[in-house]
Amino acid sequence: MAKRRKVGNLLGLAVLSTVSVKPMHPYEMASLMRARGKDRDMDIKWGSLYTVVGNLEKHGFLAVEGSAREGARPERTVYRITDEGRDELSDWVRELIAVPERERPRFEAGLSVLGALGPDETARLLAERLAALEREIAGVRAALAAETEVPRLFLIETEYDLAIRSAEADWVRGFLAEIEDGSLPGLDLWRTFHETGRVPPEIAELAERGAPQR
Repeated sequence: MAKRRKVGNLLGLAVLSTVSVKPMHPYEMASLMRARGKDRDMDIKWGSLYTVVGNLEKHGFLAVEGSAREGARPERTVYRITDEGRDELSDWVRELIAVPERERPRFEAGLSVLGALGPDETARLLAERLAALEREIAGVRAALAAETEVPRLFLIETEYDLAIRSAEADWVRGFLAEIEDGSLPGLDLWRTFHETGRVPPEIAELAERGAPQR
């Protein structure tokens, strides 16, 4: 189970990783994180950056190194990572890599209430999703193929994203095929429910029983 951290916002993890290279002010942190695509790797709300930096300093993970001024811009506080911050960064990464944790994708939420739609509309929407996934997969593959000089270590999160998208596309493709060729178990009951507006007894019984535990 994931531990409760003093600063649990994943933006804090990104900040610690960024500042571990050299001291910098928050504006520089944000610019570098954007350039590295950290907002694609994790849920980042840029408006909370200064709050997160302040919390990291409060708990001893960052310390003020000094201040810097560029041209006519206001003076900016420069932060460095502390020994405690490096320990926190390493421990946090170990946990994220080693400890599986259930995540809640929006797609899974939609699937959990899919009965609200009929099978024909579902098939159309799944076809739209599959086409979008295939475009995204092609784009990621092309981007990876173009990165001939970047060490693989700095591309592994993109490889993982490609694997997840590919697995989702395979699942959607298979589920869509079952609807279209009529082999999906319970398809007739699903279709009858949407054609008549009446819940078949078999479906009502399953609904009362509840979903299996995961």
